[in-house]
Amino acid sequence: MGLRIHTDHHRFRAIVRGRIKQNLKDYIKSGDLISKQGEKKLTIPIPRVELPHFRFSDRAQGGVGQGPGQAGESVSGQPQQGSQGQGQGQGQGKGKAGADASEHGVDVEVSLNELADMMGEELKLPRIEKRGSKRLSSRSLKYSGVHTSGPEALRHFKRSFKNALRRQIASGNYDPNNPVVVPVREDMRYRSFKVVEKPQSNAVIIYMMDVSGSMGEEQKEIVRIESFWIDTWLRRHYDGIESRYIIHDAMAKEVDRHTFFHTRESGGTMISSAYRLCAEVIRQDYPRDEWNIYPFHFSDGDNWSVDDTRTCVGILREGILPIVNQFSYGQVESPYGSGQFIKDLREHLHGHPAVSLSEIKDKDGIYASIKDFLGRGR
Repeated sequence: MGLRIHTDHHRFRAIVRGRIKQNLKDYIKSGDLISKQGEKKLTIPIPRVELPHFRFSDRAQGGVGQGPGQAGESVSGQPQQGSQGQGQGQGQGKGKAGADASEHGVDVEVSLNELADMMGEELKLPRIEKRGSKRLSSRSLKYSGVHTSGPEALRHFKRSFKNALRRQIASGNYDPNNPVVVPVREDMRYRSFKVVEKPQSNAVIIYMMDVSGSMGEEQKEIVRIESFWIDTWLRRHYDGIESRYIIHDAMAKEVDRHTFFHTRESGGTMISSAYRLCAEVIRQDYPRDEWNIYPFHFSDGDNWSVDDTRTCVGILREGILPIVNQFSYGQVESPYGSGQFIKDLREHLHGHPAVSLSEIKDKDGIYASIKDFLGRGR
């Protein structure tokens, strides 16, 4: 019975997982899950799960419950004593009986890691090729054997009992009718361990966002949602993630996460200021041979001038692209932005292996943009 329940539970989870994957795109673009960041489990509403039920035939055919008969009669056709047809399911309900099945909504709990895995399966995202783990490591204990001495907290009870049993049988002191096994000092065995160095793969994500007047609340919401899922996917692959945040209009500055997503700036746009600050942060805090580095920049593509765009390309080529895993630029469509910057990047950096570009028209474009950024496994 226990095995059957276990099997049914796994089958139900598989059905639920399939339903979540079917609607994953809608969950991602809605942004409702972002407020749950940091929680181990998230509650996901799925529209309907088909529950097992009996289905009756509509054909007129013989069988129990069909044919002539009076209330109170048994199946054999003989009246039942004390049964006058009263209380046989009669009630005072109002309204007409319905013929349609009800919709069964279900709330299920899943972890962020499970959602990240589903997103990876649906978008066919490859495993990330890590680098920079040469010097970063953590220490852990590995139980490597059994010794005849050690602290009582590490006593190996099974080994100790077997030794005592073996000794008593060999000496003829074991009584099957009174199977008492008393270990003595030489029977005791203790787990031994050694300290091992476990390599870690750490990563830093540097988010940059244009907060000039042409970037409205809708554009920032798109950036917020996409950044959350990028962060979730990368955390699934790395032991440690650090996040840094840079905002810019005509000037750039580093801020905390809350300021990054809620600031209200205005003014012109000089993208090179953000790239200079990004290169400085990497140079000061994240050596290439120790860190996996992922800069992400979001803008509506309306840069100050052609000269500043040339400066941006120069900073990317000399100060950023040679040392990062991947540089990603996402251009969010805005009614006020020119959208020229992504065209310039394509012209000057076309074919560069560390550059990933994506155009995000609206929230429906977030799903495809995540694949643009993460689909190369860098």
